[in-house]
Amino acid sequence: MTRNPPPARLPTRRIRPLLLVLVAGALTGVVAGVAAIAMALGPQSPMSWFSSKPPVKPPAKSSVRSSLSSADGVVPDGVTVFDDTLDAVTKLDPKLLDALRRAATAAAADGIEFYVNSGWRSPEYQSRLLREAVAAHGSEDEAARWVATPATSPHVSGDAVDIGHPDAAKWLSEHGVDHGLCQIYRNEPWHFELRTRAIGRRCPPMYANPTEDPRMQQ
Repeated sequence: MTRNPPPARLPTRRIRPLLLVLVAGALTGVVAGVAAIAMALGPQSPMSWFSSKPPVKPPAKSSVRSSLSSADGVVPDGVTVFDDTLDAVTKLDPKLLDALRRAATAAAADGIEFYVNSGWRSPEYQSRLLREAVAAHGSEDEAARWVATPATSPHVSGDAVDIGHPDAAKWLSEHGVDHGLCQIYRNEPWHFELRTRAIGRRCPPMYANPTEDPRMQQ
């Protein structure tokens, strides 16, 4: 009875390097695929809108607002709370604007400057923002977590301001209460309103997002 010789086996020293090469190749492919997806979506992709972490800066101003102007509250870059020419600033509630300017003067001692990303808005501007939010987030319910209707928005009434730079928003979150300025929504660290009763005390508890705000239910 003839026995067939056992099949030849690769030495262990050759198998291990081969496995390492195969694993490294697979990992490289995965990383490349993820990078390609990230590049395709971009830094402001809808994927970031549905993150559980709040944004660290206000949404970028839309470039498709040719029918709107500064008379609607559109704000160009570089506008501070001391501007006396733009409706977005001058049409804010006088008490809110005064508190902002006093806070900005105090913050300047810490090297912080308050820029306005958005302030007062016309109903038309608010309507445009809401339509853009619905298109971006995919539904009215999701958009409501970020943008109010013209009838309920505190921006339209001149009672809210969006601070443009993260360092200024952080300063306000820590010291704004001294001037009655409070962050209202946890998902909008740039959005501040006047709460005079908070002076010398604490700001009221924040809502997770505007859908929890009773004012938005009107």
